Amino acid sequence: MLSPRLQAREEGDSGAMIISRTPFRISFFGGGTDYPIWRLEHPGAVVATTINKYCHISCRWLPPFFEHTSRVVWSKIEEVKDRAEIQHPSVRETLKFLDITEGIELHHDGDLPARAGLGSSSSFTVGLLHALYGLKGHMPGKLQLANDAIYVEQQLLKEYVGSQDQIMAAVGGLHRIDFPMGQTFHISPIILEGERLDMLQDHLMLFFTGLSRTASEIAEEQIRATSKKTQELYAMYHMVDEAIRILQGKGDLDAFGQLLHDGWQLKRSLTDRISTPHIDDMYETARRAGAIGGKLLGAGGGGFLLLYVRPEEQPRVREVLEEFLWVPFRFERSGSRIIFYEPEEAYDAAATRAGKTARMTPARV
Repeated sequence: MLSPRLQAREEGDSGAMIISRTPFRISFFGGGTDYPIWRLEHPGAVVATTINKYCHISCRWLPPFFEHTSRVVWSKIEEVKDRAEIQHPSVRETLKFLDITEGIELHHDGDLPARAGLGSSSSFTVGLLHALYGLKGHMPGKLQLANDAIYVEQQLLKEYVGSQDQIMAAVGGLHRIDFPMGQTFHISPIILEGERLDMLQDHLMLFFTGLSRTASEIAEEQIRATSKKTQELYAMYHMVDEAIRILQGKGDLDAFGQLLHDGWQLKRSLTDRISTPHIDDMYETARRAGAIGGKLLGAGGGGFLLLYVRPEEQPRVREVLEEFLWVPFRFERSGSRIIFYEPEEAYDAAATRAGKTARMTPARV
């Protein structure tokens, strides 16, 4: 049986440099109802969008000239001789999932920091799957990317994560996602007139709290409390319908901001780790300056604070939050994409197949 690299060559592809671009997401309502433990007995739903901030993954087969067989560059630089030695858990398990045993070179670049509530870990997994599938000569559909990423994170990595992040990263756009009891999901685009959509975006502001956290650790505590928070989670679930009614209606859009505030008050009551005094003070400062509502994105504990603010009040909000980084953004609709593909010249396939390709240390210059 040929390796993925040689199989791609047999099919007319000598290998390639591939770059995937996968968006981060903002979740407005319903977060927590997409966790597997909730979906065992209850339905879930979320309203979320992807934004024009991205995770970029570039990869290629590693040329056969190095002492190491794979090189992985993220916040660390890993040079390993065996797939099992890779420290980055998503990279290691995704290579295993796709049965890639040959050496690769992989680089990660993100527009925004990791562990900040924007679904960055799932964007990484989706983008990695997309790039590696391309390297093998296969272009998966968006639903396959979403389902594969959910499997890698929930089943292989055993992380305490829901399912909305992987779906949003793969599909892109402004959507309602329904999670019936079980393992299925349904995606429904939220259709808004252009003026209404622009108005929504013009009222949203994003600030970095300066704090990063591991979402899985905070989510684990929330999951343990799920059975005691059924009333709160159902209230958050029903806010999805109300949010869509406001967005698609003709009334004052400020009701969306107030609903964000109400949802944040519910969310922060789930466990005492979701918010902190630092975050509470930041949020209340913004409210006093004119913000109608908002929420801490992701599992909580840090990351990005989303605010709903009338455009005329935004200069004042920026002034009182001047110590925090403001990040302008817009919605995006493309989801995960391959944005660069360049075939490379094949090395001696026969020598590679026979395992006779010499490896040597590159010259120092």
